[in-house]
Amino acid sequence: MVNQDYQDYMKRFDQQVSKYIPSKEAWTPVDDALYTPPDLFRIPLKDAAEMQLNSIKYSFTHHYTHNRTYQKFCQDHSFSPADLKTYDDLEKIPLIPDTFFKDYPLGKDFALWLGNIFTGSLPRIVIKQAHPTFDEVINAFNASGMAVAYSSGTSGRHTFIPRDQRTFCLSEYAVAKSVISMIYPLWEPSMHGYLLMPNPKKTNVYAGKVCTIYFDAIQDVRVAIDRDISTELIRMTMSGQKGLKSTVVKYFAKRESEKMVSEIIRWLEYHDKTNEKIALVGAPFIISAVMKRLDHDGRSFDFGDRGGVATGGGWKAYEGLRVPVAEFRTQVEKILGIPQKFCLDIYGMVEGNGWMVHCPEGHYLHSPYSYYKPLVLDDEYHPVGYGEWGRFAFLDAAALSYPGFIVSGDKVRMLEHCPVCDRPGPVLEPEIKRAAGEEIRGCAEEVRRMLSVDLKKGET
Repeated sequence: MVNQDYQDYMKRFDQQVSKYIPSKEAWTPVDDALYTPPDLFRIPLKDAAEMQLNSIKYSFTHHYTHNRTYQKFCQDHSFSPADLKTYDDLEKIPLIPDTFFKDYPLGKDFALWLGNIFTGSLPRIVIKQAHPTFDEVINAFNASGMAVAYSSGTSGRHTFIPRDQRTFCLSEYAVAKSVISMIYPLWEPSMHGYLLMPNPKKTNVYAGKVCTIYFDAIQDVRVAIDRDISTELIRMTMSGQKGLKSTVVKYFAKRESEKMVSEIIRWLEYHDKTNEKIALVGAPFIISAVMKRLDHDGRSFDFGDRGGVATGGGWKAYEGLRVPVAEFRTQVEKILGIPQKFCLDIYGMVEGNGWMVHCPEGHYLHSPYSYYKPLVLDDEYHPVGYGEWGRFAFLDAAALSYPGFIVSGDKVRMLEHCPVCDRPGPVLEPEIKRAAGEEIRGCAEEVRRMLSVDLKKGET
């Protein structure tokens, strides 16, 4: 049960972001599972299991019926909607490896590839160039009303996901609702925010795109990386490409990183003199760089319960140094004066629309289990029991424009419920690893490689 104050809190949130919520007349079982529960992490298990089965069954049937590529994949695995009858049958749904979304051709054939993995009827796409770049193809898709975005790994090979506006709104609402419910009662529409990711209006990198709703959830947001970011720039920085062009990129990245840290500190100084609430959202390595500068200068702030930090996208910091999550929270409390209960990490990926968020009590990663089913698989891709390490996979009902039944390259351990708080659903242990042989990837990793040239030095 949730109390009345919390219900009023979330009702204000729904009013604030109402444009992300479709009319009830258009709701499907997926919408019901996401929009109805006031708290995605406190749903009675029996009710959640029914929502999960209904929403995932709806999504699976939708893709099987309207996506020839996925239908053929399921037929090869001898599985159809008729075989999905009970809750236990969910684990039989054929899973796509995340590498599938990296297996694309170049030029206009790339547009055909996007169209083939898209579920349903595409809007009219106009590509004027004879030999278009990735960015030109994506911009053509998005000009038609879609929200195609991408992420990358150390090889520089991108992961492209074709979201339509319905799926994009589901994803945006889900991430905001997940964070704001966990950080209760901190959020309010009048608070001030700093986005430590690329400007969503100037990039198709999912690291920035996924933060679009941040600008609707609160009244005032500053952006740390307010410039255009292309697929070529991400490819050069992720793959470690050398040459004149790469050298120029690193030179400007060094200058930008120094300026960025100074501007964030000035913003903190200004709000330190007010009584207004603040929220820092985005890549943890940028916050680490700010705290490193402050600590070097012998300075700190005391924002207390009027400050919050929500991180996401990866924990590589300076030139490959990993920042332990618990140590990061301790530094946030020490340097920024923000209590650890309001310093939460988010685990998600470009392929998915389910966002696992730290609980403030124990900082375990809670799953939104009404429409999203997390799985842990062994080396043969069979589900393992709770408490065992394995490869992370998920069934994502909110992925309506592409099949969201995916095996990732992450290694996790899942528990049946949180060992610290009383929320009933499944959790992942806080530390997420990459499976052996998998390249480093993540939203923040792309931004880190682009900007961390000089952050480790902590210079002004």
